[in-house]
Amino acid sequence: MSYSVKKILQMEIAPALGCTEPSAIAFGAAAAASLLERKNITSIKVWVDANIFKNSLAVSIPGTDGLRGLDVASALGAVGGDPKLNLQVLEPVNDQIIAHVQKIVQAGLVKVNLLPDQKGIYIRTKVIGINNVAESIIKDSHDNIVSLKLNDQTIHNHPLLSETSGGDSQNELIEMESWIKNLSLADLYGLIDDLDMEDFEFLEEGIQYNLRLADYGLKYGPGLGVGKTLDTLVRQRLIKRDMILAAKILTSSAADARMAGVKIPAMSLVGSGNLGLTAILPIWAVKDYLECDERVILEAIALSHIITIFIKAHTGRLSAICGSSIAAGAGSTAGITHLLGGGLNHIAGAIKNLTGDLAGVICDGAKAGCALKLSTAAGTAVQAALFAIQGVQVHSSDGIVANSPEGTMHNVGILSTQGMIETDRTILQIMMEKQFSSV
Repeated sequence: MSYSVKKILQMEIAPALGCTEPSAIAFGAAAAASLLERKNITSIKVWVDANIFKNSLAVSIPGTDGLRGLDVASALGAVGGDPKLNLQVLEPVNDQIIAHVQKIVQAGLVKVNLLPDQKGIYIRTKVIGINNVAESIIKDSHDNIVSLKLNDQTIHNHPLLSETSGGDSQNELIEMESWIKNLSLADLYGLIDDLDMEDFEFLEEGIQYNLRLADYGLKYGPGLGVGKTLDTLVRQRLIKRDMILAAKILTSSAADARMAGVKIPAMSLVGSGNLGLTAILPIWAVKDYLECDERVILEAIALSHIITIFIKAHTGRLSAICGSSIAAGAGSTAGITHLLGGGLNHIAGAIKNLTGDLAGVICDGAKAGCALKLSTAAGTAVQAALFAIQGVQVHSSDGIVANSPEGTMHNVGILSTQGMIETDRTILQIMMEKQFSSV
């Protein structure tokens, strides 16, 4: 079994509105609620794995003027979400729905349960009506509905179920990840030779999605306003705009908008909007400093996606490591190196440089501060590529960096899936204690 570059990109890239973890919670609730008469909903119960919980605690939900929390996301999906829109499920939400949801949440009608030992993405939602109970289960990826029930009776052949939706099944996704993990960097690099006009149009669509977020973030400075602040510092002549800073400004501006809950979708990658921003926008910023044609730019972005998908196949979709830094950052630096005219050896060096720099960046949940991490990842991606072009590479004797980029990325996977399990638990414990402490 092998996969074309077209199939890989189509399986792993899709629009998503807001942070994908609360969006997935809303999607599950909307799917269950669609089996009921929504006006008769009396309560909601949700069970989630630790990483879904962690990434849904503090991030703003799109279109709600800063509302956050798993209970709010679930209630929004159940009351007003459209499950046919997948991870753009909350697009129909309006002020009337928000006001109703706030009453439901304040009345304590939504109960969220943490499953600390659950491995991988898992969201189980029960929506209780006056006379009926509906249930959905999402597993392994953010939009993969594996079960729907009404009054404990399993529903088969429903269009929302992954097996019957006409989309790629989870088994196929698992098979693709298993296949891509065994490719060499040369194999991954070679995939961009098979891109066709349809692929280029798809990649261009992703650029436009993410640029809309960046434009909004730079203009209005939502969230932490990292991108707008960096731009202001340039205007005040306190810092100077160069290739690295341009990448930081563009990428963090988009993250500012997305993490603040601005109602503009991102083109997500491997189930994460922030990965999509980091895989695309630093490359787009760098191209303004170079002479290169559109095809090379789109090839660079495709390579960025492919390398990110490869690394996430090793690390898992959610973990204690910041995927935007170590996975999409590596993808981005590979793409930038291609844009700079570098060959396979330069790309290998850039990936090792990026890994040697950012391998320890933790994921402590989705929130406004992610814009700072994306800024760092974008700037480091550019620097790692520039260093590699100049012949500077982190030595294989350093830390988790191996002789080859494949070995380095494999080591990142081991660090993520084995070495940082206790770190992930500790991060979640700290975050949960903050909910009940003023310290």
